[in-house]
Amino acid sequence: MLLVPAIDLRAGRCVRLVRGSFSDSTEYSQDPVAVALGFAEQGARWIHIVDLDAAEGKGADNLPVIERIRRAVSCRVQVGGGVRTAAQAERLFGLGVERIVLGTMIVRSPEEVSEWIGRWERKFAGGIDAQDGRVRISGWTEEAGRADTEVAAALPGLGVRWLVYTSISRDGTLAGPDIERTSAAARASGLPTILSGGIGSERDVDVVAEKGDPLVVGVILGKSLYESRVDLGRLIRRYPQESATAWDS
Repeated sequence: MLLVPAIDLRAGRCVRLVRGSFSDSTEYSQDPVAVALGFAEQGARWIHIVDLDAAEGKGADNLPVIERIRRAVSCRVQVGGGVRTAAQAERLFGLGVERIVLGTMIVRSPEEVSEWIGRWERKFAGGIDAQDGRVRISGWTEEAGRADTEVAAALPGLGVRWLVYTSISRDGTLAGPDIERTSAAARASGLPTILSGGIGSERDVDVVAEKGDPLVVGVILGKSLYESRVDLGRLIRRYPQESATAWDS
């Protein structure tokens, strides 16, 4: 079980939203680099960064912060949120980011995603953000008119090799993960999948490991870390982070 701590950036600071609402935001740290270093020191192999300002299409430029995080930690870094042009992708890869998570683009411009994958050696994961099985895009503000499993099933044809599935109704709530929908999307795609949204305790991680589809290879940990509901170091001792997993290859 891959344990992926998350850093959500808004105006250069660590925040968490509830169900993706920009009006329901809690700031946890003014120093995201220190937060990232703490995760790395506890044994994290990947850090998941979400650029909320880019996802919203306005606000601060968080790229300098992402660059400082990338330089500070030795673990791998994946970034999502608002990457909708080749220039944005190129700049992130230029900073040393290992992987970019694409959401809106896989729905609106799948052909362009295929071109990017051919250009940058498959360094993209598909990001499906869904509520009640329906995909939402543009920072979760628009209904895409498609089911999560439909979008998931199309990912391999684009050359996408990984999936991040976020349950919007669970995100930031600590109310428990949506294993059923995440597993359904994983099976539809046939791809290694990371569950995001709702993890509120270490027991929730155990339940994902026990009941999730075998393709669900990890979880993203956000608010539960910041509010000390889970201890990352202790979880990593229970779930040793292998040097090579389906999420790395």
